[in-house]
Amino acid sequence: MHGLKRYSSKETTITRKEDANPEGKGANGFLLDWYQSEPRGVVAKPQNQVLAEFFTSMLVLSAKFKYKPVIGVANYLYRFDGEWSLSLIAPGEWSDQRRSGFAGTCVLQHDMTWTIAPSALLREDNAVSEAIGRFYDAFAETLDSDLTLEEVLPYYVDKMPYYQRLYANALSRSVRGTVTLGDQRSIRCRDWQQRLPRLERVLLPFKE
Repeated sequence: MHGLKRYSSKETTITRKEDANPEGKGANGFLLDWYQSEPRGVVAKPQNQVLAEFFTSMLVLSAKFKYKPVIGVANYLYRFDGEWSLSLIAPGEWSDQRRSGFAGTCVLQHDMTWTIAPSALLREDNAVSEAIGRFYDAFAETLDSDLTLEEVLPYYVDKMPYYQRLYANALSRSVRGTVTLGDQRSIRCRDWQQRLPRLERVLLPFKE
């Protein structure tokens, strides 16, 4: 893997029980979900890439959705009625009103980070790009702290619905592994904040 270090978290791995409930109900269902959301293939990454993946992943996880995302499957992020929502329904299958809020195509990766292929709408000034800008500002404000990045990760956010909370925890475990491998654990959030580029009508402006 081109010299990149890999991460395997023994402390967070949960062995799948033989009698796990295949329908995902009760305690066994939670353990199965936890096992399936274990970050895999975590590697050390440049700071800009860590920030980009943290930003986009938090944007996706701020959206409303009531299903379990699957690795490698396309999901579609929309801004509708003042809220973010994630759907398996592509823009072409919606009405014009819903399609006008399309922000991008999102894919969950094996390391539990999310990537987004931005919609063409983000090249223009509109309600979607403005909402992205506000989210970016809030993200930057979160980093205005003397805490480390690990200390602001969303390991458990009680107000989040179940799947958002589960995958936010998985994201946190992934980022923790990445910054550990990259010897970045001691870097303060304000130092990370200095690495943020200016957001100008693009969703992912993070390039080396």
